[in-house]
Amino acid sequence: MGLTRIGDVHGYIIDEGERIPVDGKLYYRGIDVEDLVRNAAAEGRFGFEETVYLLLFGELPPAVELKDFCALMGNSRALPKNFAEDCIMKAPSRDIMNKLARSVLTLYSYDEAPESGSPENTLRQCLELIARFPTIAAYSYMAKKHYYDHESLIIHMPNSDCSSAETLLSLIRPDQHYTRLEAEVLDLALVLHAEHGGGNNSTFAVHLVSSADTDTFSAISAGLVSLKGFKHGGANVKVMEMMDEIKRNIKRWDNEGDVADYLERILRGEAGDGSALIYGQGHAVYTKTDPRARLLRDKAALLAAEKNLNDEFNLYLLIERIVPEVFKKVKGSDKVICTNVDFYSGFVYKMLGIPADLYTPLFAVSRVAGWCAHRLEEIISGGRIIRPAYKCVQRHRDYIPLDKR
Repeated sequence: MGLTRIGDVHGYIIDEGERIPVDGKLYYRGIDVEDLVRNAAAEGRFGFEETVYLLLFGELPPAVELKDFCALMGNSRALPKNFAEDCIMKAPSRDIMNKLARSVLTLYSYDEAPESGSPENTLRQCLELIARFPTIAAYSYMAKKHYYDHESLIIHMPNSDCSSAETLLSLIRPDQHYTRLEAEVLDLALVLHAEHGGGNNSTFAVHLVSSADTDTFSAISAGLVSLKGFKHGGANVKVMEMMDEIKRNIKRWDNEGDVADYLERILRGEAGDGSALIYGQGHAVYTKTDPRARLLRDKAALLAAEKNLNDEFNLYLLIERIVPEVFKKVKGSDKVICTNVDFYSGFVYKMLGIPADLYTPLFAVSRVAGWCAHRLEEIISGGRIIRPAYKCVQRHRDYIPLDKR
C-alpha cells in the first residue's frame, strides 16, 4: 500500500528520528526532472511529450518512437464531432475546472469502450485525454469569455503538428501568434507539474476511485475536482492575489525594508486575506529547495527580460530571499522555509498573457499525465479497493424518545 514506481519527491532525510532539511529532488520513473529539462533544452526541443511517454511507459523513448508519439498526440487533439458545440458552447461554465470535469465525464458517452478496464483500452483512453486536455481547456475558456464576459467568440482548430504548449497558446490567442521562448516557458511548466508522487491529494483521489474499479473518465474527473481546491491546484491563484496586493501597497518594490514590513503584516494577519500565510512559501515535503521553483524561476528571468518586467521579477526574487528572515522574526522559529513552484507559476502565466481563469486548468493539462500513469499502475498492480483507516471517536449514547427530548 502506498508503493509506486512513477514519481518520487525527496525533500529531507531522517537521522535518528530527526528530520534534516536537504535540497529538493523530483524524480519521474527514477529520472531526475532536472535532467529531463536540461537535455530537452540542449537539444532544442519541447519536453512535455517525452515526459508523458516516460510516465506512461516507464522508459525514455528512442528518437523514432518519440517522433511517432508526438504525431499520435497531435492527431488526437481534436474533439469528437459536435462535442465543442453540444457539450462546451451550449453549457458554458464560469469555472473552467468544473467545465473540464464535466467535459471528461461527457467524453464517456463518445468512447467506443468506456467501461473496459483492460490496460490496453485504458492506455488508449488516457492518451486521448492527455492530448485533448489543452483543447478542452482552451475552448472552455473561450466559451466563458463569450457567454459570461460578453466578448467575441473565437475558436481555432488545433494544429496536429504543435506540441501541447504550442497548442494551448495558439488556441487562446486571437491571432494564434506566440514566440519560441513563450512556448518553451509554458512547456517547462507542463513538465514540472506533470507528476508529484502518489501522495498528493488529486493523485491519491485517482488511485482511490480507480481501486473501486470505476471507469477512466470518472477516475480522471475525481483528480480534477480535487485539484480545483485552493489548497492544492488553486494555490498559484492565491499567490497572484497576494502579489497584486503587495504591489498596490508598496511604492518602492526594490526597498527591502518596506517589503519586509509588509510581509510581517501578512504573517500577523494584519494584511492579505487574513490567513497569516505568505502564499508560495513552504512545502509539505520540500525543505531547503523546491527544484521546480528553481527551474521555473531561471526560465522566468528570460521571459521577464523579453516582456520588460524585470522590476516585478526582482520583487519576486526579493521576497524569496527575505521570507526566511521575516518568518523567523514573526514566528520565532528556525524552521527552514523554501519557495515552492506556485510562487513563480502564476507570474509566468501572467507574463504569457494567460488569464487567471486558466491557471489551475493549466495545472490539470499537465498533471493529467501523472494521473493516467497512476491509474494504469493501480489497474495493473492493484486488485483491492483502498479503504483508508478511520476510527469513530463518538461515545455511545442512549436513544431518547421524541416526547422526552
